[in-house]
Amino acid sequence: MEIIRCENLRFTYPKQEGELPAPPVLEDVNLSVGRGEFVVVLGHNGSGKSTLAKHFNAILLPAGGRVLVDGIDTREEDKLLEIRRRVGMVFQNPDNQIVATLVEEDVAFALENLGLPSEEIRRRVDEALAAVDMQKYARHAPHKLSGGQKQRVAIAGVIAMRPNYIVLDEPTAMLDPRGRQEVMDTLIALNEEYAITIVLITHFMDEAAQAGRVVVMDDGKILLDGSPSEVFSHIGVLSQAGLDVPQATRLAYELRKTGIEMPGDIINEEQCAGALLKLLKG
Repeated sequence: MEIIRCENLRFTYPKQEGELPAPPVLEDVNLSVGRGEFVVVLGHNGSGKSTLAKHFNAILLPAGGRVLVDGIDTREEDKLLEIRRRVGMVFQNPDNQIVATLVEEDVAFALENLGLPSEEIRRRVDEALAAVDMQKYARHAPHKLSGGQKQRVAIAGVIAMRPNYIVLDEPTAMLDPRGRQEVMDTLIALNEEYAITIVLITHFMDEAAQAGRVVVMDDGKILLDGSPSEVFSHIGVLSQAGLDVPQATRLAYELRKTGIEMPGDIINEEQCAGALLKLLKG
């Protein structure tokens, strides 16, 4: 079965000369991500969420425990290319991943380095751009695109490598609301239409509400793991971890505190509006 698995994962960044040993960034993390899932990893700054993401394709290696990608231990040096073929990474700043002067050339860059035939490269580039709805920009210069469009090009470059998993480390942090939603729509489509496993690291609650599963990190450990409605029902626990909940969830929670009967599993505006409309009609 295709799966990413962390078993008792522990990681500490090496101490610099003259510094005291740093505390573990990850400690005893056990987590499995199955094929076809859309998982969001939430956490405040310093919670360990980005460090965890970098273990999924062996950018970082465990100090203790292990990480398996489809059964391959990430510490096997001779399997590094295979692991990174299976797990594609997209980072926060798309400008750091774009290397060519035309969109289609940028998507083709890694494929050309692999020495694939021209016909195969052309087919993969066209399919990847279609998957992120950027075909009409194939001959455009990347630096003239919006932030959301650039990030979709970066995602296309990863898709062209045909990974089983795409891990995105806060890819919308530098985008405006429109760009953020463009990226989210792309990720949802890739997950639903192409069955690509998505692991999204974010601090935006509205993005987490759109996923199938939410994992909350705090102080290097997994605090909560479940569906968005399950996780966001723990408002007190999330508050203690320095995290909020989606605005619709917060509104429903505050209304319940006043005695108004609102469902406890509201996570978006549509659900909240529907519940309020039902109350008004009742």
